[in-house]
Amino acid sequence: MNKFPSTEVLIFLTLLVLQACTQEGNETSGSQLGAQSNLQSVPASVPEKAVSIAQSLNGGHRAPENRARDAYRHPVETLEFFELNSDHSVVEIWPGKGWYTEILAPVLRAKGKLYVAGFSSKLRARFYREMIEELDETFKANPEIYDRIIVTTFNPPNDIDIAPVESADRVLTFRNVHNWMVKGEELNAFNAMYRALKPGGILGVVEHRANPEEEQDLRAKNGYVQQNYVIRIAKLAGFEFLQASEINANPRDSKDYPNGVWTLPPRLILGDQDKAQYIAIGESDRMTLKFRRPEIY
Repeated sequence: MNKFPSTEVLIFLTLLVLQACTQEGNETSGSQLGAQSNLQSVPASVPEKAVSIAQSLNGGHRAPENRARDAYRHPVETLEFFELNSDHSVVEIWPGKGWYTEILAPVLRAKGKLYVAGFSSKLRARFYREMIEELDETFKANPEIYDRIIVTTFNPPNDIDIAPVESADRVLTFRNVHNWMVKGEELNAFNAMYRALKPGGILGVVEHRANPEEEQDLRAKNGYVQQNYVIRIAKLAGFEFLQASEINANPRDSKDYPNGVWTLPPRLILGDQDKAQYIAIGESDRMTLKFRRPEIY
């Protein structure tokens, strides 16, 4: 009897080994895969494949400086708290440079819809113009991620058509209430968000949280807002308050800085002055609030 395998058997065994090696090589970690492809485990040739929040978070399209802030902003937990689904119609209000947009866009691209209600070109401050230009450049540079985004303008009390009336499942806004308070437009802003939501739709709000024992500055000059004040304004607009979460809380934030919340990361307005101290504190203490537009009976 021949004690050695035939040539055909050797070839078959070799193919099995090669196949196993290929499979092992494909089992790359999320961070490695994100660096190799533009979006983790979602080839460009399969644009309709559903993307989870966690997958989007690990996508190679995300800027490194944005990834570094995940530890402070807890995007997976925050979006899950807001009950986000991939087939939702979502409005993101004033996205800034698009920190949350780069997470939301891949999740909603295949089955959902994303409206980005950005700054108005009517705003004169250079800061706003630069934000508009930078976000536009990001969208154009990554069409495989952002090509289906619908850009609208939000500038209460005038430009408030952020999405068709009663069309959105979710309206989300991150650290913007204090900006509306500067001009006394917070109620107009919440009215506009109410108008865009479907009955039963959810509004998610994240905002720098003020010390509750301090009197609320109606212009929020230090960037901090009392949680009860946000809830009160939302209720005035017709929202039902559902729940508050401590996902984005930071007990190290003393909230008593001469330059307000912008003293902390990521702004670090004081530059190198006491920089290590403020980095150790981290980003601000934040409320995370969930509201609902009531159903119509």
